[in-house]
Amino acid sequence: MGGRRFILAALVGAAAAVWTWTAPGDPALWPAPADQPGVEASLLDNGFHTDLALPRAVLETRGGPLAEAVRGLPPGDWILIGWGDARFYVDQSPISDRLPDGARAFFRPGNPSVVMLDPAQRNPRELYAEDGRRDFRLSPAGFEAMAAHIEASLDLSSGAARLAAARPGDDARFFASREHFWIGRLCNHWTADVLNAGGMSIRPFRAIVSSEVVATVDRANAQRERAGS
Repeated sequence: MGGRRFILAALVGAAAAVWTWTAPGDPALWPAPADQPGVEASLLDNGFHTDLALPRAVLETRGGPLAEAVRGLPPGDWILIGWGDARFYVDQSPISDRLPDGARAFFRPGNPSVVMLDPAQRNPRELYAEDGRRDFRLSPAGFEAMAAHIEASLDLSSGAARLAAARPGDDARFFASREHFWIGRLCNHWTADVLNAGGMSIRPFRAIVSSEVVATVDRANAQRERAGS
């Protein structure tokens, strides 16, 4: 009996350690010094899924395949960026009609995925309420690291980003990703990893839910305030 209790306690302890494990940020990237130029950005949360909003001009200026994909988008000064299953993420039919496909996306490993690039003509800070939005300022190096991480998610096997889907009447474009979607790698995990690339510390396993990604930015902004930057 004692041995079983020990094993159970060890398993519970291991699960707790995994759940609370934090991937450290990079102090060289975050926070952005207040007396230096920075890049304004936002995290958008619809209660289930998270997107990032980045300035189009800065994305285009850095060059490379991501910049070329952005240049080909319809007009809009801000680019909303997200990631998800190549079929479920793109489909906008009623969710009740897509439950079997949702189960497939969650539980079948190795699903193809896409990176969404969606131009917004208005500043997201004017379009989205504060309870579903978190604003932050990246250092130039932090922005570059974040953009490079997004670009590395694209399938560049042909040398350029490959358009996988576009919806009628919708400016969003979906580009093939080299990553795979399943329950062990969901949209919010991807967004959290992008924030981590920009220098923020994250709790990877908790990032299964969008509220944890929001909490990531809240913690990062609190760190910035403590640092006085």
